[in-house]
Amino acid sequence: MFENSQALAFLDIHPISLGHTVVIPKSHASTVIDLPEDQVEDVFMAVKKVTFMLAKTLGAENFTIGINHGRMLGHPDIDHLHIHVIPRFEGDGGKDIHSVVSNPPDEDVAETKERIIKANG
Repeated sequence: MFENSQALAFLDIHPISLGHTVVIPKSHASTVIDLPEDQVEDVFMAVKKVTFMLAKTLGAENFTIGINHGRMLGHPDIDHLHIHVIPRFEGDGGKDIHSVVSNPPDEDVAETKERIIKANG
């Protein structure tokens, strides 16, 4: 459905919404971290282009865009970075990105921030 020098986009074979599309890098990368820096722009430009195409064609004004980074629970056989572009429609029954996981941390945000800064300082 869309292709550029570094990415390929196609309709999901198990769509959860009309036009649900998956964007993948052409070269293998399991995670965003593994994606070579010189490919990041083209992959995310493909996400932008696909979102525009779906908005124009389907009239969707809202989208949920999510990255599956590495092997996902329930899909251990998919070890390739893929970005879902999911058109959202009024009354679709979907929720926002916060509904994906329900595992609130025991530490507060300031403590987590400090750990991240200390580990990467």
